Amino acid sequence: MHKQTVRYLIGGIFALVIAMGIGRFSYTVILPYMQEALEFSRSTAGYLATSNYLGYLVGAWVAGRLPIGNKRILFLQITLVASILTTAFMGFTNAIIIWYILRFISGVMSAFIFVVITSLVLDQLASSSHMHLSGLFYSGVGIGIALSAVIVSPIHAIFHWNGTWVVLALFCIVMFVLVVLFIKPIPQSKQRVESQKIISQKTLPGSWMKWLIIAYSLEGLGYIVTGTFIVSIAQESTSFHGDAAFVWFVVGVAAIPSCIVWSKLAQRYGYVKILLISMLLQAIGIVLPALATNSATLYASAFIFGATFMGITTVCTTLAREIAPVNSHQMIGYLTAGYALGQMIGPSIAGTLANYTNSYQYALVGASFVVMLGGLCLIGGVKYDRSN
Repeated sequence: MHKQTVRYLIGGIFALVIAMGIGRFSYTVILPYMQEALEFSRSTAGYLATSNYLGYLVGAWVAGRLPIGNKRILFLQITLVASILTTAFMGFTNAIIIWYILRFISGVMSAFIFVVITSLVLDQLASSSHMHLSGLFYSGVGIGIALSAVIVSPIHAIFHWNGTWVVLALFCIVMFVLVVLFIKPIPQSKQRVESQKIISQKTLPGSWMKWLIIAYSLEGLGYIVTGTFIVSIAQESTSFHGDAAFVWFVVGVAAIPSCIVWSKLAQRYGYVKILLISMLLQAIGIVLPALATNSATLYASAFIFGATFMGITTVCTTLAREIAPVNSHQMIGYLTAGYALGQMIGPSIAGTLANYTNSYQYALVGASFVVMLGGLCLIGGVKYDRSN
């Protein structure tokens, strides 16, 4: 494999760990500790998540319009620094209004980083004919989730919830240095211009993109309910036995290989078909804790959730790049904006509903239905898949 491709893959993984695994999703595992110490409501927890996802929506929309061109790497470095700072500052205040601001900024930076690093790495993989390795790149999110799940509990035992944010930021600084070392501009003379292999025998028409955006937006609306509250559900359940943070560890461990697995399946059986299957499977995983909140259903839900949510992102962004290979960061930005709109709405609705009913059951059923509906939106695109 081309040396530059390896460097971009490694740097891309670390960037995703910083911005997504820790910057965005560590909130899920720290949330129960924050609620226990400061006694704020489920609604407030949902609104804090929504603030982050509102930022993600704004960031994704803006990223798709930014004329950053050959300044993508400098832009990536600046946004990574900002992301790390917002993670650290969460531990320096108890003021909820400041948290809203910090989570919003963190969301903006996460979207910027995700869109830019995705376009950088996918462009490099395409130019070196290694698009089949895109799943390896996306494993960075799962690695970050698993890492935060493992280290948050022992860190909290020593430094409490606020110190946990600061220590996570320190870990991110180390990874940031590695990103800077690995993700460097490629001289024009060394860039390889190769035609990307066609994913399917039939080309997906640009007009079908709207269905992909609708499906991915509904995925964002549904998946985020589990992504925000699954640890809190385990923490509050009297029939769950064990450390609630371990549920999030299961999510991370399942997510690490999932992108590679779903990417391989998509190449073999068709991207649209596999995307549909993964969304329907995720819908089943989301609804499980609504049936019973014991250890078995929570771990099963966590595993299915982890095994699907980043795989869905992998397949969706790869499809988007196939439909519009030129200016890939713009199309990925628009796709991500739809996803972000869904996940911005989800936590506030779910948190308010859970607060009103004193249960997450109805929120989980609704989220499962929404993801299933999103999957069904893809049926019309199956005919463009390769038949084997």
